[in-house]
Amino acid sequence: MIPRVRAPELPQNYSWLNTDKPLSLKQLKCRIVILDFWTYCCINCLHILPNLKYLEQKYKDSLTVIGVHSAKFDNEKETENIRQAILRYDIEHPVIVDRGFRIWQEYAVRAWPTLIIIDPEGYVIGQISGEANRDTLDELIQKLIQQHQNKSTINFKEISLTLEKQRQPLITPLAFPGKVLATPMGLFIADSGHHRLVVSSFDGEILHLIGTGKSGLSDGSFSEAQFFAPQGMAFDAENQILYVADTQNHTLRRVDLKRQVVEAIAGTGEQSRNIRPHGGTGLETALNSPWDLVKVGNILFIAMAGPHQIWQMDLETGIIKTYAGSGAEAGIDGSLTESAFAQPSGITNNGQELYIADSEVSSIRGVGIVEPYQVRTVCGSGSLFGFGDVDGQGEDVLLQHCLGVEYAQNLLWVADTYNHKIKLVSSSGNCQTVLGDGAAGLQDGKGKNSRFFEPSGLSAMSSYLYVADTNNHAIRRVNLNTFEVTTLEFIGLCAPDVCIPPNL
Repeated sequence: MIPRVRAPELPQNYSWLNTDKPLSLKQLKCRIVILDFWTYCCINCLHILPNLKYLEQKYKDSLTVIGVHSAKFDNEKETENIRQAILRYDIEHPVIVDRGFRIWQEYAVRAWPTLIIIDPEGYVIGQISGEANRDTLDELIQKLIQQHQNKSTINFKEISLTLEKQRQPLITPLAFPGKVLATPMGLFIADSGHHRLVVSSFDGEILHLIGTGKSGLSDGSFSEAQFFAPQGMAFDAENQILYVADTQNHTLRRVDLKRQVVEAIAGTGEQSRNIRPHGGTGLETALNSPWDLVKVGNILFIAMAGPHQIWQMDLETGIIKTYAGSGAEAGIDGSLTESAFAQPSGITNNGQELYIADSEVSSIRGVGIVEPYQVRTVCGSGSLFGFGDVDGQGEDVLLQHCLGVEYAQNLLWVADTYNHKIKLVSSSGNCQTVLGDGAAGLQDGKGKNSRFFEPSGLSAMSSYLYVADTNNHAIRRVNLNTFEVTTLEFIGLCAPDVCIPPNL
C-alpha cells in the first residue's frame, strides 16, 4: 500500500493576496484544498483559471483553491505586480507569494501550472501538471466529498474572503488595455479589462464604444456585442473593417464600422487542445488564445499564443491554418515547419517578414512571408530562461517578456513589458532603450525620463507612437521626433456601469 503523504503547511509570514489574513492547512481541515502553482506570464496557467473558477463556485461550501505564485520572471516576484495580475484576470481565490520557490520545492513541483489536491484530512492525494481537464477534477472532488461524508471528515461551510477587487475596484475609464491600433480613422483601443473596444479621435474624443463591457461571446450591434479580454487588432481602411483577436473567447471577430455590427469569423468559442499544425474553415476550427493580428494583403496573420504558433487566415476563402511553428514551446529558428515559438504575443510586418514579440523566450523573431520563408531570431537569447535587461546586438540582447512590437520608420519598436521600457531595434538586431527608466510607474517626460508599467501594445501613425500602458490603465503618446511622452485623456470615457457613456 502506498503511504499517504501529509501536505506541508503553508508559510504564514509570506505575502498573501485576496484574503485579509494568511490561511493554514490546519484551519482548512475538513475541506478539500487545491493548490494551483502558477506564474502570471504563463498562458497555460491562464487557461486553467476558468476551470478553477467553475469549481470554486460549484463547491463553495467544501473546496478552497489557493494560488501559489512561484515567479518565473524577476518582475513577477513583486507583490504589487501579482496583485495587478489578480485584478486583470479576475482571480477570486487566495494567492500566496512563493518567495524563493520554497513551497514549490516542498511539494516537489516541476512545471507551471501544477495542481496539488489535498483531501479534508490534510493528505496529498493527487498532482496534475499542465492544463487540467475540468471534468476530471470535478469527478475527483465529487468522489472525495462522498468518501469523507461517509467518514464524517468533511464540513460544509462557505468561507469569506476579502478580494483585491473589493479593495481596488476596476473603475478607471480604461482597464488593463492590452493593445492599441492607430489608423486614419483614429485610435482603436482593446480595453481588455472592461471586455470592450474603444474608438477615439487622436484628441481623445470618443467615437464608438463596441461591446457591453461584460465578458461574453455575442455577435450583434455595437451595444449588444460581447467580448472576453480582447487583445490585438488589424484594420482594413478601404472597407472600414476591424479584425479583433478575442483572446479569452478563442475567436477572431470582424467589426464592420459602416454597418456597426460585430460577427465572429473564426473559432468555435472553445479552446483548441490541438498543438500540431492544422487548419480548416474559420468557424469550424477551434483556436487557442489568439493574441495579436496583422493584415498583409488579403491574409490575416495571427500570433496564436496558446499553441506557440503563427497562423494565417485567407479573408477571401475563410480558411484558417498554421503558418509557422511546430507547436513545441521553444525558440527554434529554421524553416516554417521546423521552427518553434514560445507564447507569441505581438506581431507586425515590413512586407517581407513578420516580426514577432515572442514573450516566453524574451526575443524578437523574424518570419519570412516571401522566399526563402525562414524563421530567425532578430535579437534576444532565444531561451526560455534567458531574460534580463541588456541592450546590445543580436543574441547578446536580454529582454524580459516582451509583448508588443511595431514596424515604423524602418525600425522595430519593442514593448519590453516586464522591464517597463520601450526599445528600438534595427533590422540587423541592434537593440537600444529609448523610453522608460526601468521603474514601474506613470510619468510623462522625455526619453528615459518617462515611466511605464508593463506596456504591452504599440502602434505608430505619422510621427507618433501610441503605447498601451497596461497596468497604468492608460494610452501614452510618444512624439517620435523628440521622444516626449504624454498621457492621453479620453473625454467622457468611464468604466461600464460607473457613469452614463457619451451619446455616440
